[in-house]
Amino acid sequence: MMNFNEVSFVDSVFSLKRLPDPLYPEIAFAGRSNVGKSSLINKLINRKSLVKTSSKPGKTQSLNFFEVKERMFLVDLPGYGFARVGRKVHAGWEELISGYLLERETLACVVVIIDLRHELKATDREMLDWLQYNNIPALPVYTKADKLSKNQQSKQAAALDAALNFAPADRLLFSAKTNLGCEELRNRLAAYGEYNEYGETNETDEEE
Repeated sequence: MMNFNEVSFVDSVFSLKRLPDPLYPEIAFAGRSNVGKSSLINKLINRKSLVKTSSKPGKTQSLNFFEVKERMFLVDLPGYGFARVGRKVHAGWEELISGYLLERETLACVVVIIDLRHELKATDREMLDWLQYNNIPALPVYTKADKLSKNQQSKQAAALDAALNFAPADRLLFSAKTNLGCEELRNRLAAYGEYNEYGETNETDEEE
């Protein structure tokens, strides 16, 4: 059973040459700057501040690896869609992110975090289209649901579904404040960690 409470920081990676050994399936978390990515990951692993949050967009510039005890890596990607960084820095982010997503054989899924309160942003559509084009599994998560009433949640989610051509079963509603969708997200991500590339479970057989 995957235990998301047993999580430790591994490394901040600024170069593809410094990636950790590909020991486990990996779940990457992507989203626009300040969309609530760090808050979502902290809630997922039931910690308050293991993943650092910041009010300053564009702060995360590395791939931050966290290990779910000997089962899975969670990878916090730099936020995208923030214009107030130098062109050179932005190009570096893109090279780091796209290189990781395209080349990492143990990447199992990319969680794409989208703010439920707003219309679909072009950068979110581009990210999901790019992942689909490259046959990389993606799970959209509509976050900050607590900011809306139940009726507004339904309307906004339906609008995003239509814009992305997704069915409700293809995504999740989430709130870091109310725990909405948190357990379901854990269950979905745990399923990616049950099997390795050879179709074998990650659990080690006990010697008889």
